[in-house]
Amino acid sequence: MKKIIIAIDGHAGCGKSTTAKAVARKMNYIYIDTGAMYRATTYYILENKIDIQDITEVKKALGEISLRFAINDVTGNIEIYLNGESAESKIRTMEITSKVSDVASIPEVRHFLVDQQQKMGTEKGIVMDGRDIGTVVFPNAELKVFMTSDVEVRAKRRQIELESKGEQVNFEDVLEDLKNRDHLDSTRKEGPLKVAQDARIVDTTNTTIEEQIDIIYQLAKEVAEAQ
Repeated sequence: MKKIIIAIDGHAGCGKSTTAKAVARKMNYIYIDTGAMYRATTYYILENKIDIQDITEVKKALGEISLRFAINDVTGNIEIYLNGESAESKIRTMEITSKVSDVASIPEVRHFLVDQQQKMGTEKGIVMDGRDIGTVVFPNAELKVFMTSDVEVRAKRRQIELESKGEQVNFEDVLEDLKNRDHLDSTRKEGPLKVAQDARIVDTTNTTIEEQIDIIYQLAKEVAEAQ
C-alpha cells in the first residue's frame, strides 16, 4: 500500500488535531500539527513584543524561530519545540488563541511556515491539519478532508478542553472568539479557509471523536489502497 498525504482542513474546534493524530497512529504515519506551528510563532512574537504591523520586525523575528516536532521523553507525546524547548503548554491558552489568526494572516508568516510544511511532506506518509493544507500547502494531496461543525458545539468542546487544562473561561467568550476566528480565517487574503474542490466534507456536529476518526481512517485506507 503506497503512502499518501492526508490533508485535513476545517473550522477551529472541530477536533481536527485529535482526529488527525489518531488517524496518523492507525496508519503509522507522521502527524504534523500546523496549528501548533502558527501558535508557537504567535507565542514567540507576543513574548518578544514584536509589532505585527512592522513587517521588518516580523521578518527579523521569523529568522530567529526554529520549529520541530519531537517526542517528549516525559509525556511520550509528540510536541512542538520552539528554539529547542517544548512549547506545548504555552501555546494552548486563550491569549494565544485570540491572537493566532491575526499573526497567521501576515503573508510573511504564512510563506515562512508553508515552506517548512511542504518540506515535511516530501516523503509522504503524513497527516497534516490546518486551514489551507488541501488548497495551498498540498493541493495535490491524495486525500483532502474538510471538517466542520456547529459553532456552539465547537465552543462547548473548546471550553471543556481549556477547563480540563485548568484555564477557567466563559462560554460566551469562547463562542465569540470562535466566530471571530471563523471570519478572519475565511476572509484573509493569504491562504483563506475554504473547501478544496475535491475535498470530502465531514460534519462532526453529531459525531463522537471515535466516529470521526473511523470515518477519516476508512477514507484514507480506501484512497491509499487505490494508489
